[in-house]
Amino acid sequence: MAALLCRRSLPGTWLCRRAGQGCGRHYRAALCAELKQPLAIEEVARRPVRPHEVRVEVHFCGVNFADILVCRGQYQEKPPLPFTPGMEFSGTVLETGADVSSVKEGDRVIGVSGFNGMAEECIADQKTLWRVPEKVSLQEAAVLPVSYGTAILALEHRAHTQPRETVLVTAAAGATGLAVIDVATNVLQAKVIAAAGSDDKCKLAVQRGAQGSVNYSQGSLKEAVRRLAGSRGVDVAIDMVGGEVFLEALRSLAWEGRIVVLGFAGGNIASVPANLLLLKNISAMGLYWGRYQDQDFPVFSRSLSSALQYCQQGRIRPYVGSVFKLEEVNDAFLHVIQRKSTGKVLLSLK
Repeated sequence: MAALLCRRSLPGTWLCRRAGQGCGRHYRAALCAELKQPLAIEEVARRPVRPHEVRVEVHFCGVNFADILVCRGQYQEKPPLPFTPGMEFSGTVLETGADVSSVKEGDRVIGVSGFNGMAEECIADQKTLWRVPEKVSLQEAAVLPVSYGTAILALEHRAHTQPRETVLVTAAAGATGLAVIDVATNVLQAKVIAAAGSDDKCKLAVQRGAQGSVNYSQGSLKEAVRRLAGSRGVDVAIDMVGGEVFLEALRSLAWEGRIVVLGFAGGNIASVPANLLLLKNISAMGLYWGRYQDQDFPVFSRSLSSALQYCQQGRIRPYVGSVFKLEEVNDAFLHVIQRKSTGKVLLSLK
């Protein structure tokens, strides 16, 4: 797929107007018409909002690895073709349905969508929108839903991280890794050890608040963590890499330590050695943040409300690594695929 995404801009022939779909206003959107192929930018017709829905003018949309996976047909959810990717966005309310009471026209909002955010406009259910406080920019706000929602649930809801505990986070220079550092350090008052795959990424993690760092491409993660945390180990580990890195993080836990699995960026899924759980009374758990939207919406909603509150209070500082224009969406995908990105990658729709 990467070879198909290396053009700096999309051919002009990919810009087309869908004829015969109504005479209303059109807007541009990134469309996946065929799996494992570059996205096309097309002008599509508006549809009416339903009573519970809200039309939003999108200013920024997050680019997540899940967007790439869904466009490959490799994600848990498989929307019918053609579809517009984009799980999270920020923008302003353009129109509300008859039954909408939570937001009004002109409100600034963040939203969590079922893959439709990479467009100049999108329609969302009113309960999947949160108002953005005045002190928070729409660019900052666009970083919050997936990365900070995940970090908050992982640290607070799943691991029950306490002040002065030590947290190990892998893939620490990615969007979620930096969010974990931010929340653990500045909200929960924990000590963070950041683990990443290069010296530059480790340096960024320390600049963003980690008290120590480990380059796990240069040797044993467990031994490096032992040198930083002491023989006791770490209280909490947040892992997004999987494979051997997950196992080394698991072995780095202290008595009654907790490890939370967020993903498998390394491509390998490790088997959990149950004897380690027994010997040190360790808890190993997972977090699929988006699933809370269906299974426990109050917890899901609280993670986003907390992220907005922390940002308004100046307790967290969302980090944007790169911003691409809508027509550069394939370049943004390539940027993520090749792991060039640190922090959040955004599309700017304005």
